[in-house]
Amino acid sequence: MKKNIEADNAPRSSQTYILATAFFALLAIVGFALYGLPFFYDFMTKEYGWSRAVVTSGNAAGKLIVALLFGFLAGWLIDRYGPRSLMMTGALLAGTALIGLSFASTLPMFYLFYVMNALGYVFGGPLPSQVLISRWFDKNRGKAMGIAYLGIGTGGALVPLIAAGLEKNMGWHMALMTIGVLVILIAFPMAFFIKDKKTEPADNKQIAPMVPMLDIILNRNFWLLLIGSLCSIGAVGGIMQHIKLYLRDLSFTQTEAAHVMSFVLLSSLAGRVLMGFLADLINRKYVMILIYVIVALAIPLLLMPEFPGRIYIFAVIFGIGLGGDYMIIPLMAGDLFGVRALGRTMGIILVADGIAEALFPMLVGAFYDATKSYSTGFIVLICLATLGAVIVSFLPKTKQAT
Repeated sequence: MKKNIEADNAPRSSQTYILATAFFALLAIVGFALYGLPFFYDFMTKEYGWSRAVVTSGNAAGKLIVALLFGFLAGWLIDRYGPRSLMMTGALLAGTALIGLSFASTLPMFYLFYVMNALGYVFGGPLPSQVLISRWFDKNRGKAMGIAYLGIGTGGALVPLIAAGLEKNMGWHMALMTIGVLVILIAFPMAFFIKDKKTEPADNKQIAPMVPMLDIILNRNFWLLLIGSLCSIGAVGGIMQHIKLYLRDLSFTQTEAAHVMSFVLLSSLAGRVLMGFLADLINRKYVMILIYVIVALAIPLLLMPEFPGRIYIFAVIFGIGLGGDYMIIPLMAGDLFGVRALGRTMGIILVADGIAEALFPMLVGAFYDATKSYSTGFIVLICLATLGAVIVSFLPKTKQAT
């Protein structure tokens, strides 16, 4: 009896550590390293004389180069060897990239470190975290994914406040360098102590055969999921990369802008919990459509005439959509194609999503540089998010993977 109790408790304690590892990896590599960088864009434009298209092009260049060269490779490596080694590598790369960007005053160095940051994102961010959670959780996978993705919102909410405080006391160069060091200290040790788990169901059911990758690529539903997610992620990326610059145009102070950015990510925490709960309660296709519609409905608030609370109403609505956006994609992919092929499937999807997340902010920046207004760019993003919801509506109702 004692032996059975110990056997029952071991997986639970292991799952707790796995969940914490994914949480802190996403907090550091996405929350800090991805959402933290836009806080520094206005300092770069002022000190280096770069345009808004240029400061957002670093993210584009990094994501394009890394996504095309390493996206599928990362997924294959995770499926074959497990997430641990890649998560440690990603933590080192992302932290080093921020340290490098703190003194990169020339465009070649700027792009080099952005490529390194993108590598850190691919190797240590959502992809290995998604696989890690999917391998260790059979039941309540949606809730587990939602809890892990709280790390993004937590990191994204904290980093503007941390950055604003550090910049005020140390200058923006040292502030960015310090955040880079924090990324390594937070993400690397947690990944070091995890044990990779083979993809086996907890109740010892017979393992379903792995779906061949060619069959997945030739499947209509794969392309619907890829293009639909690409549209919504592109819209979210376009807003998040420009929100600080937009707020500064409205004469928000550095501290006020940091508070709004933090509020968006705080709202995303509620969005992740809510959407994770719904993903286990109702069919995930409908949850995905709901998330994309929320994103599309939030952006018009940025185009409306000023009224009391406008920015904070936007922050709440957009934050809820942001919270569910990245989390729902691997859940749908797992339902459609199985957990055993999740690394390779999401490797390809994240390539497309990464390209969209990189290109649309640069497009919005180009529209702003040409018109000195965000109106055209934000309208494009509204249409993009709406298109994503329409495309996802053609996916089949899936039987949720267990």
